[in-house]
Amino acid sequence: MASSTFNKIFMAILTATLIALLAGFVSKKLVHPNFPAERAYKVEVPETETAAADAPAAPAEPDPVTPLMAAADPAAGQKLVKACAACHSFEKGGANKVGPNLWGIVGNKHAHAEGFAYSDAMKAEEGLWDYEHLNKFLANPKATIPGTKMNFAGLKKVEDRAALIAYLRTLADSPVPLP
Repeated sequence: MASSTFNKIFMAILTATLIALLAGFVSKKLVHPNFPAERAYKVEVPETETAAADAPAAPAEPDPVTPLMAAADPAAGQKLVKACAACHSFEKGGANKVGPNLWGIVGNKHAHAEGFAYSDAMKAEEGLWDYEHLNKFLANPKATIPGTKMNFAGLKKVEDRAALIAYLRTLADSPVPLP
């Protein structure tokens, strides 16, 4: 009796599969879609825009921070730096963490912290961490120094970047003069 029940179930599944396949075959024969020869809505694009669209867009330059530095609040920057404390230390002689110690960063050379394993891109970077270079880096680290190990999206508000740089400026034996 068990074998006859199994045969009935197997035949029901086989019949349902055949009906589904047959229905699909018949529906393809009955319905003929009618595709238009050209698009119904055309978008006119001038040739000069297509050439610009093909080229990769250069990252937008952040607003300059120098005019804001005199009025920037280091106390506000100290609050903002709490998000950085997970990766960086800020005390004189402090240990490097995931990121380097940032004591004396303003006006210092790139890859300044001894014993920290900087990326090759950061080691190759020339110049000093002046106000505008810090501004650009804090706005978008990956675009400013492609290949940097810093995984930070950046600070979008120029006022926040100015406050943070003002606080970092105070972290030195002799702070760099304001512009």
